[in-house]
Amino acid sequence: MKAPWSFARFLPLAERLLSRGRLPALIFAVARKGPRLGKLREDVRLMQALCLAWWRGEYRSISPRALVTVVAGLLYFVSPLDAIPDWLLGVGLLDDIAVLAWVLKAVSDELAAFSAWRKRQTPEKLRVVERLPDTPQALHLEHEKG
Repeated sequence: MKAPWSFARFLPLAERLLSRGRLPALIFAVARKGPRLGKLREDVRLMQALCLAWWRGEYRSISPRALVTVVAGLLYFVSPLDAIPDWLLGVGLLDDIAVLAWVLKAVSDELAAFSAWRKRQTPEKLRVVERLPDTPQALHLEHEKG
């Protein structure tokens, strides 16, 4: 399954973001933009929850390639500099939706495994694992303490 043409340039960006510990900034950007997604909102929340669980070290049963794909998809989603600029009303999110749909299909088995893991967790544990602190810096500091 071939990636959308404009998506490939986000893969090295995702690798750099992960290697530099910058995942919290992306998670916050996704949370700010997420409500504009309609039907894909829950899927984006699942990918965000996966990133949070991975960041906190609670869930590591994902291949590095799948994690980079998810992060690259979320980067594409929050980037104003993608194939169709987001400020173009009515069409600006179409490419974002297409890329997210592709990412969801490409990592569907990994997301299904993560969903199954979530179902086995207590609600209390999920609240802690998936809680978004007030700022990206707070999430980063929390990770350093952990």
